[in-house]
Amino acid sequence: MSSQKEAPQKFLSEEALNDLIIDAIQDIKGKNVLKLDLRKLDEAPTNFFIICEGDSNTQVKAISDNIYKRLKEEARQFPSHYEGQKNSLWLLMDYFSTVIHIFYKDTRKFYELEELWSDADFTEYQNL
Repeated sequence: MSSQKEAPQKFLSEEALNDLIIDAIQDIKGKNVLKLDLRKLDEAPTNFFIICEGDSNTQVKAISDNIYKRLKEEARQFPSHYEGQKNSLWLLMDYFSTVIHIFYKDTRKFYELEELWSDADFTEYQNL
């Protein structure tokens, strides 16, 4: 009988967590990656939104799977809420201070989430 201890949760700063999320998105060639800093907005539900898109439902799902895997393995963190897996048009992953929105490109155009939070500070990331 082997006893396996679960590794303790690794603490990452918000910036390090966001960098890891963005790197995980870029691993799967997620496109049009934006980070919205919502900390100055009183009505904001979280500190950061990270928004990206994929060209297919398969890519959208692969991006979310890679984020989940990398945060689990490298930061020992799990989302508090995860939805949209069924049709992979808009997946949401909630990591408390950062909420990730992974869109199918046409769905992203329809909802215009960036417009709803246009008062936020935006950081754009290059497509790889």
